[in-house]
Amino acid sequence: MNKSAVKKQHREPLFHIAKRDDLVWWKAWLIRLAAILLAMLLVGVISVILTKGNFFETYQIMFIGAFGRLGSSTRLLWKFFQKTAILLCLALAVTPAFKMRFWNCGAEGQALIGGLAAAFVMMKLGDQLPYPVLILIIVVASILAGAVWGTIPALFKAAYKTNETLFTLMMNYIAMQLVSYYAYVNAIPAGSGQIQSISTGHLPVIGNQPYLLNILVVAVITAFMLIYLKYSKHGYEISVVGESQNTARYIGINVKKVIIRTMMISGAICGVAGCLLVAGTDHSINANTVGGQGFTAIMVSWLGQFHPLIMVIMSALIVFLNSGAAKVADSYFLNSSYADIVVGIVILFVVGCEFFIRYTVKYRHLQRGKSA
Repeated sequence: MNKSAVKKQHREPLFHIAKRDDLVWWKAWLIRLAAILLAMLLVGVISVILTKGNFFETYQIMFIGAFGRLGSSTRLLWKFFQKTAILLCLALAVTPAFKMRFWNCGAEGQALIGGLAAAFVMMKLGDQLPYPVLILIIVVASILAGAVWGTIPALFKAAYKTNETLFTLMMNYIAMQLVSYYAYVNAIPAGSGQIQSISTGHLPVIGNQPYLLNILVVAVITAFMLIYLKYSKHGYEISVVGESQNTARYIGINVKKVIIRTMMISGAICGVAGCLLVAGTDHSINANTVGGQGFTAIMVSWLGQFHPLIMVIMSALIVFLNSGAAKVADSYFLNSSYADIVVGIVILFVVGCEFFIRYTVKYRHLQRGKSA
């Protein structure tokens, strides 16, 4: 090997990153599972350091906090399913837009506006209409309100190429202020500054379980989204637009129409989530009704690889971590941010493992002792 070749070889980087060939699906999921297990191990170690307690006791407390004690009341278990259902519903709502590469960060506001529409109908028409008609109007109003709130940024994106991330984020804060103002003006009880209880227009209770209807509705939406995204013409158009808008135009897809239609559906599903929260379980509304789940739903959608069934698992995992870590924090008098730290660690590991699934690190190998 001549000197110039050796010098050139030494100028090469020690390692470089190359795109990996697609892994077999089960290998990719083994990597993701390993990442979750490592994250949970780290969470356990951090918990032991903070609490001075037992490693396994921490997870026992987390289990009790999420599901309740075995053989005791099922209230916490139903609450776990309810929280999972609402988070899943919001994640399903943003997924079509994300597959289209439209970064809808406005699920929080779209759900709030849907809940506000439900609250308005419940308060203004609750004593004036037959119950079945009232429920129908509540549901339709929530869906339409969420759809309109989702369509507004889509129209500006399609017509003026605005930044949808900033637009949808700002729409969240507008929705929060509208809800705060409405709750303040229509305070129940008067003077409290918030609507604490709406007495009419509650969604029906199935089997004496106040959360069962919500769970069933979200199960239906999950099945619908699975079929819609994978087997429908609209789902195909969303995928093509997400891959390349130029390709979509070339094969005759109306990109503007797809953007508007997809965001209308996304907002409508968020409106359903708002309706389930306000008319189904809380029977009240304030700016924190959604509780930040619209933002958490973004991560659920990404972690679930935009697949509705995988998002079920990811939603349940995040709700378990939130509820369980909150119980640990209460038991050991830790800061309330402990739950956010636990969820953040798991998300960081799962997102990080995607790097090793999609890319490989190749190192430079120097052959020493050889001459040209």
